[in-house]
Amino acid sequence: MARKVGTAYAGHTPAATQATRATSGASGRHARAFVTASLIGMGFAGPGAANLAHAAMNFCAAPALQTSERTNADPGVKALVAEVQAHVNDVPHPLAQLHTEGTLPHEGIYDQSMEAEKELDLMRNAALAWRATSDDRYLKLVDRFLFAWVTTYQPSFNPIDETHFDGLILAYDMTASALPVKTRNATMVFLNKFVNGYIKQVDAQPRPLTGTFANNWQSHRVKLIAMTAFTLDNRKLIAAAQRLFIEQIGNNVAPDGSTLDFTERDALHYVTYDLEPLVSAALAARRHNRNWLPERGTNGATLAGALNWLTPYAMGEKTHEEFVHSSVPFDAKRREAGLPGYTGAWDPKNAAELYHLAARLDGRYTPIALRLAPTPPAWLAVCLPLAAR
Repeated sequence: MARKVGTAYAGHTPAATQATRATSGASGRHARAFVTASLIGMGFAGPGAANLAHAAMNFCAAPALQTSERTNADPGVKALVAEVQAHVNDVPHPLAQLHTEGTLPHEGIYDQSMEAEKELDLMRNAALAWRATSDDRYLKLVDRFLFAWVTTYQPSFNPIDETHFDGLILAYDMTASALPVKTRNATMVFLNKFVNGYIKQVDAQPRPLTGTFANNWQSHRVKLIAMTAFTLDNRKLIAAAQRLFIEQIGNNVAPDGSTLDFTERDALHYVTYDLEPLVSAALAARRHNRNWLPERGTNGATLAGALNWLTPYAMGEKTHEEFVHSSVPFDAKRREAGLPGYTGAWDPKNAAELYHLAARLDGRYTPIALRLAPTPPAWLAVCLPLAAR
């Protein structure tokens, strides 16, 4: 991730040209006026706002495969494409709201939300399948689902409920220049509302940040803010993302590398839930030649230090009984409901995705990742092959 991969992916410079062509004429003037007015109304449009249908590839290298490579593709690539192919004619069923935080299965809209979140992952996977194969059916799937979601969903700014929107962000990131202008513009309006809403929410809090503005919730906010900021390639948003990332490191990670959530929840489950989104944020930054892994909070803590703190547990050198002294009543509720992972010893394999993500930041984590799982999740294998790091 330290290097830009010059030819591994198609850039988005054609987006401006395509947008200009698509917005010519009376209907184009109407579309430009609508997008510009919407963005100005939200306080982040200025000169050139009419030409905002643009994204800078930030996270996935997602190299396109040649015909011979597709035939002999990695099993993970084949599996991902096959999974997308099975849904190629699906109709989207977006919800206006998602809510899983603080609820158990079958409570409220938990089940409907979990089902709907699969569509956010499907968008990401379809975009990856399109990048790998150039099959326009997968691009059309992204277009169909993306437009449906960004014109239906109303952000709640609950980062636990909305953490899966990273799939939507990545889907747009990889396909923006090829999408119809209607979808690009609608997505731009949505993402700007989304990221600015989160930033305003955090900046309205008194300092020092505490509670859910310092624990794992904030890690997920930082992920969503960073991934969106780099996708939109907006300097002001990127500066806010970096500021909030460093602030969260100082608030959430102790100088010894332990996390606030480990102290509160007595669970390594919540260490990985803290660190996965922060590593994802750092990966978005890394594609723009920014190294957030050693960035220090005001207390001297770093993301690298937190990963290093967890490593002995991931390697099986240390063990931990989960949630024994948690101060959060909901943990006991989940344990009593029989949900897996809320009692007994922590399983190191639960950190596999975290270390596969971290390995794309720093090769030192590759042996740990491969020990925990010989292959990364299929989406990550396609999104960021280790060679593209």
